[in-house]
Amino acid sequence: MANRPLTMNKIRQILRGHFEGRGTKQLSQITGVARNTVKSYLRRFKETTLTHQEVELLSDEALSETILGPPAPQQQSKRQEILSALLPKISKELRRKCMTQQLLWEDYIAKHPQGYRPSQFKAYLSEYLNRRSLTMHFEHKAGDKVFINYAGKPLYITDPETGEHLPEQVFVGVLGCSQYTYLEATLSQKKEDFTESCRRMLEYYGGVPRAIVPDNLKSAVQKGSRFSPILNETYESFAEHYGTAILPTRPRQPREKSLVEGAVKLVYQRIYIHLQNKVFFSLEGLNEALKPLLASYNERALRGEESRREQFDQLERESLQALPALPYQLMQVKISTVMKNTHICLAEDKHYYSVPHQFIGKKVKVLYNNDRVEIFYRYHRIAQHKRDRRKHKYTTSADHLAASQRYVSSWNYDYFVCEGNKISSEVGDYMAALMETKPHAEQGYKSCAGILHLAKKAGTSRLIQACRRAAEYGIYTYPIIQDILSKNLDALSPAEEQPEDNALTPHHHNIRGKEYYS
Repeated sequence: MANRPLTMNKIRQILRGHFEGRGTKQLSQITGVARNTVKSYLRRFKETTLTHQEVELLSDEALSETILGPPAPQQQSKRQEILSALLPKISKELRRKCMTQQLLWEDYIAKHPQGYRPSQFKAYLSEYLNRRSLTMHFEHKAGDKVFINYAGKPLYITDPETGEHLPEQVFVGVLGCSQYTYLEATLSQKKEDFTESCRRMLEYYGGVPRAIVPDNLKSAVQKGSRFSPILNETYESFAEHYGTAILPTRPRQPREKSLVEGAVKLVYQRIYIHLQNKVFFSLEGLNEALKPLLASYNERALRGEESRREQFDQLERESLQALPALPYQLMQVKISTVMKNTHICLAEDKHYYSVPHQFIGKKVKVLYNNDRVEIFYRYHRIAQHKRDRRKHKYTTSADHLAASQRYVSSWNYDYFVCEGNKISSEVGDYMAALMETKPHAEQGYKSCAGILHLAKKAGTSRLIQACRRAAEYGIYTYPIIQDILSKNLDALSPAEEQPEDNALTPHHHNIRGKEYYS
């Protein structure tokens, strides 16, 4: 076997001793290098014709190439060239379900009988895979990210009636900087349970990081993508409420949330182990048992460092954003069509909420919780109301109505009396009496509106006289006011209006008199 080349430190030590006038025998004793090897290196150095000063200025790499010459290029054997060309395809095949390196080698050796044996084949394949899967170490900033995931192994509660073991999901969250961990058991990974777990996690931390990093579960991500994932609307609303961002990992990239993946393994070792052979009859009881174990886990000292709790208190607590004044409430989602009266119906309460009139006939998305109702059209919020559970009632914003609707919506008893009084007290009193004669005041609204309209056509002075004359008749309707104005009766005095006795029966030869019947 060829001799190993000397390190650059040994070579410089030999050259330094040579410049000081030491012989090869003495240099061999000082450096522990064979005398013939010393002679060989000195001979190569003399061939370069370098001076002592030039040697000191050369880097180790330059000095190595000057004395030893450039490294000889490695020559690949024929079978190594064949395997190198196959490695991209082989590594791709390895990602297939149930595929193993042994099966790949068997396929390789069947096609190339003179190829490598299994151990060498797997060594070259592992080297290729390691070159491709380069990783990067990230320095996590305080308060920047929290990584969340569900543990693969569930915990169990026991049904007290049937004795059945019911699996419960385990939600895990880890802050990037301090690795301060949150843990709880939930009924499922559904949207409602997942969102509530995230809310309780932020309350446990007492603040909000700038980003939450989930994987691509459906409760968080509607459609995964390497470049532009589409978030679930409910979870997006949750993030907006807390002023944080959602940064889903790329599909099939567990290293992007390696912190929480590692935390899950530690949870198995340091928390699950203490729950063995223990029976829990409710989810609440299971979570109560988890609390002291989680506290002990966070208090446990890391390798040569403070505990997760100490690091959280020192580094991360003050860096978190403040929690909002009110906790997030999960929004229910319904699709509704805007009716012609510019309202949508929330069927759960049988209550109606207004929408801007431009959206009549459009399908809108209704998000609601115990406190409020929000209405969206194409991802833009177009209305928001306080939730009202009164059945068959309307919650209306005047800004949502068209001009004609806004005018009609303002109709009421006080409105018409006030508008009539603006013309004259006689008109106001007449319209008040008109509405009072109706079984329901709303039945007189259109008549009052018509009377106000007559003021524009006939003038206010004539309308005042007409209302005075109709009040004298004791008749409170719109048609009587219209008739008085059309026949100009408002201009006549009561005496002028009464017909003469002889004018009651006109003279005509075809009309029989009273004498005919005597």
